[in-house]
Amino acid sequence: MEKKIFAGIQRHTLFSPNHVGNDAAIFAAVVKNLEAEGHQVNIYTEQEFMARQLEERYLFSMIRSKAAVERLQKYEDKGCVVVNSGYGIENCTRERMTHLLLDGGVPHPKSLFIHTGDDMKEMDLSGFEPCWVKRADFHAIHKEDVSYVRHAEELKDVLVEYALRGIERVVVNEHLEGDLIKFYGVNGTDFFYWFYPFEAKHSKFGLEKINGAPTGILFDLNGLRSICNQAAEVLKVDVYGGDAIVSAKGEIRIIDFNDWPSFAPCRKEAGKAIAQAILQKI
Repeated sequence: MEKKIFAGIQRHTLFSPNHVGNDAAIFAAVVKNLEAEGHQVNIYTEQEFMARQLEERYLFSMIRSKAAVERLQKYEDKGCVVVNSGYGIENCTRERMTHLLLDGGVPHPKSLFIHTGDDMKEMDLSGFEPCWVKRADFHAIHKEDVSYVRHAEELKDVLVEYALRGIERVVVNEHLEGDLIKFYGVNGTDFFYWFYPFEAKHSKFGLEKINGAPTGILFDLNGLRSICNQAAEVLKVDVYGGDAIVSAKGEIRIIDFNDWPSFAPCRKEAGKAIAQAILQKI
């Protein structure tokens, strides 16, 4: 392939809670691999991306803010090659993601969509004790954006707290018992990696302790990879990661899915695969 000039747009540190260094490192790894193939990468912060018009036709980005994603979509609409797609990044916001996964047939927990100002007396919460409450409009930035709730009365209190913080809508997922696993993938390549975050002490907000230490339930690894790639296709993202629960029967359900995570345990291999996926897009 002849030399290409890329714009690489870094993630604002606000959207890297407890993973600023890891997010910067995977970005740098991708830049290194593209440069090793003879390509040029011009690096921009998210603030620079918002303040200037880019001339590059090929963009890769870890941005997350709504305004930056909308701007990225405009470059896509003009014919630029973009990884991850700005539309895919938007699809990974919580409420949108949950609807798309459920509608797309991806194994996922039962879910409710609640306005924090709704009258709780009118709600049927059967099957959601315990459950998880997650802000609907965006990714989790603070620990309080994802809450484990044991019963309906506690849920009411949590919804009041979310409303006071200006969060108007939440997604409520049923709590799933089983082994919690974390996965990373790059769609269209051979790269896929999974591990138990509890054992690796890999955590963003410390919520892995709810499911506790894994018991090593056997599951179909090819099945996990297939489900993850199905989710990536549904959400229109190439570079992804997330979390899944393996039930006592070996059933796999995705509980979270993110565009371009940190890939901290597998950065070297992931950096090569992401660069490969970017070049394949061209």
